Amino acid sequence: MQLTQIQNFAIQARVAAVIGATVFDRVFSGIRFAEIDGPLLYVYARDEASAGEIEDDFSLMIADVASRILRREVDLVIVLPKVLQ
Repeated sequence: MQLTQIQNFAIQARVAAVIGATVFDRVFSGIRFAEIDGPLLYVYARDEASAGEIEDDFSLMIADVASRILRREVDLVIVLPKVLQ
């Protein structure tokens, strides 16, 4: 299921509120929460470095935030660079 723009922005806003504007602007610039497929959430980051950092350091928090907003269980966050989109 493709996420709506409102769902995408809601997840971005909640993540920004949790981690703070400075970290969000540095790491999450250009991010798009794109699709949910069962327990998987697909996310597109601006480049490979950002994708790796997001997946390593923030995937559990993103899964929790997305589960609350989407009202579906998100167990795994898969972050891909936009180049592979």
